Amino acid sequence: MSVTRQRLAVSAAAAVAALMTLTGCGSDDGGSGGGEKKLPETATGSLEHIASEVGCKPDMQTDADTIRQAICKNTDGDFNGKFVLATFATDRGQREWLNGAKDYGGYYLVGRKWVAVGEQKTVTALRGRLGGTMEEGSAHMNGGH
Repeated sequence: MSVTRQRLAVSAAAAVAALMTLTGCGSDDGGSGGGEKKLPETATGSLEHIASEVGCKPDMQTDADTIRQAICKNTDGDFNGKFVLATFATDRGQREWLNGAKDYGGYYLVGRKWVAVGEQKTVTALRGRLGGTMEEGSAHMNGGH
């Protein structure tokens, strides 16, 4: 495994571990009843720009050439949640990070060269502001703790 791939895998595992710690490793049933709203166009830009779109001041954890990663907390009226926000230099780096992170469970909102990771209800609410595609990590890890 290349050094870059090792760094991405370690970063992905650290992001999921940090998120589990922040959220108490719990999973509220984020079931959303009712109809779905029209999604916005998928956000683009820097980590800081994407964070500002959801009212978050990012707490930077990793600031490297290939990946920038921060912990965000949002407490506005739409949702109240903590999540990890990561941006990537390349699409390939993003996909490698996701492939490694998803082994640890979690819920992922995926945009072009960015990912938000959090509880299902938080990621669902983020999607209403940032657009993107929802992905779910390993089912055996999402069963609740």
